Amino acid sequence: MHQEFEKQYILCAAIHIDDQQKYPHQPKNISSGIVVCGRRHCNCFTTITKMYLPEDFIAFKQQEKVVSGFLTSDDLFLTRLQALDVAFESGQVGKHLLGSILTSEDLW
Repeated sequence: MHQEFEKQYILCAAIHIDDQQKYPHQPKNISSGIVVCGRRHCNCFTTITKMYLPEDFIAFKQQEKVVSGFLTSDDLFLTRLQALDVAFESGQVGKHLLGSILTSEDLW
């Protein structure tokens, strides 16, 4: 691990779609569904449009089975709110963001 980061840190933007399917190689805390990663959340959505029919994706969103978040160096998927704490603790973002949610633009 890079010596600058001794603690868990944010690797990239990610979106979890819980379509109730089992997929290999998902983050440790994801038991069903797939996590799509990218530099920014819009990159994730671009990939998702190639994976699902629009009506299927809309149905997942309506059922609240789509969560925007981040992937960590410890292989965990975190929501935007959870990820803010990790980014602050690792020194990736400053105090001015506390009480908010994390966006990829806050990181890079």
